[in-house]
Amino acid sequence: MRVLVAGAGNVGVHVAGELAEDGHEVVVMEQTSSRVAELRTTGETPGVAWVVGDACEVTQLAKAEPQRCDVVVAVTGDDEDNLVISLLAKQEFGVPRVVARVNNPKNEWLFNDSWGVDISVSTPHLLAGMVEEAVSVGHLVRLLSFEHGMARLSEVTLAQDSPAIGQPLVGLGIPRDATVVAVIRQNKVVVPRGDTEFYEGDEVLLLVTGDADESVRRLFIAE
Repeated sequence: MRVLVAGAGNVGVHVAGELAEDGHEVVVMEQTSSRVAELRTTGETPGVAWVVGDACEVTQLAKAEPQRCDVVVAVTGDDEDNLVISLLAKQEFGVPRVVARVNNPKNEWLFNDSWGVDISVSTPHLLAGMVEEAVSVGHLVRLLSFEHGMARLSEVTLAQDSPAIGQPLVGLGIPRDATVVAVIRQNKVVVPRGDTEFYEGDEVLLLVTGDADESVRRLFIAE
């Protein structure tokens, strides 16, 4: 897979390094030449190709050959730049998948397919979800959203009065728009099967689509 990462801040460098380590072809575009020189010198990201240029300018973005990429990741520290990069990548170069970073949660509503964004990642919202997940029992907590909220990765830690306790997965009647993807029990991951039973304290991870949240909530959370 060929990936173009726009923005060589800490987030961009980390993403690029992990992708390159996993064997992907990674190009990072950064408009500040001194930043590129610094990263080349430190050698933090072996295997990553560097392009100096402003990814918000179509002629400069073309230098990184985004039309050859499977994914473009816009992770600058400016939401306006990330939106422009996403739009150019999708409309001018036909990139199949565009992932964009949301710096200000108030701007999250803009990060949709109108701007060429396939997946948006809001760090503040993600952190809030993780904090909630760590301390909440008996609440359905949304951890991640995909496809502009059409699919959600949610978690619920089963309280003592959860109606799911003692029930096998096959007998719960999980709606078609939801899937139990994993159960974390005593720091171990249980791959759920039809006969998997639920216990107090289980952390249940679910992939929920459509309007299934309320149905899922009734199955795992007492009224």
